Amino acid sequence: MSIVVTAASGQLGRLTVEALLTRGVPAAGIVATSRDVTKIKDFADRGVDVRRADFAEPESLPAAFEGADRLLLISTTTPGERVANHRRAIDAAVAAGVSQVAFTSMLHADTSTTILAPTHSATEEYLRERLPSVMLRNGWYLENYTVQLPQVLTSGVLAGAAGQGRISAATRADYADAAAVVLTTEGHAGKAYELGGEVAFTLTELAAAISTAAGKRIEYTDLPVEAFARLLTGAGVPAELADVIADADRAMSRDEFYTSSGDLRRLIGRPAATPAEAIAAALR
Repeated sequence: MSIVVTAASGQLGRLTVEALLTRGVPAAGIVATSRDVTKIKDFADRGVDVRRADFAEPESLPAAFEGADRLLLISTTTPGERVANHRRAIDAAVAAGVSQVAFTSMLHADTSTTILAPTHSATEEYLRERLPSVMLRNGWYLENYTVQLPQVLTSGVLAGAAGQGRISAATRADYADAAAVVLTTEGHAGKAYELGGEVAFTLTELAAAISTAAGKRIEYTDLPVEAFARLLTGAGVPAELADVIADADRAMSRDEFYTSSGDLRRLIGRPAATPAEAIAAALR
């Protein structure tokens, strides 16, 4: 069985390839794709089949997906191009005879009010119509917060627009492990897994957890959505991305990034990393 992982040069893709290897999949049975294969040369050095795939160049996809049995379609990053890129990849998977595709969607893609949800739900619909598929509806990444720790510790403030909404976040490594399980075991076709950590938190609680771990008081400052977007752009975040992040916080305030499904723990067979554990690891 050959398993293709798209966007293998990205953080989630890399971790998924590693998770497949850890689960005992032979390196030669994994195809890692990227627009720039020089970024995944280390995988080739370990025996993984490295191939170039650019969703914006359909002619690159037949060779990339040739011989594949299962494929992990990792959502692309540019919202305006996402649906078209995904459709080209799905069409190529159909042509290559792929038997099952797992897609990294977003939590509650079918009901979410976020800016990003329509691109994910449209991809899900297109995929369901064409191939046996599994929707990995990933929640927020804990790394979205731990990457901010240097600035948060300097300022003493964690800013956001999520109010007291509950967030079920997990690490990329946990989501990658879930993807590896789905790619290597049976019984997942037709499922939509709502994935998130079991220890849900508000941003007020997250600030308290950072305070405990760092030994320094951190306050959560809740801002209006527009003000939070301005804060992000002022810190150098591109305007489009700032709007997406601020809009996600708005949805968080409505509990749209919360799940009690337990799907992540059931898939990976262990508790997901907690916010406290992720903070501690980032501060080491």
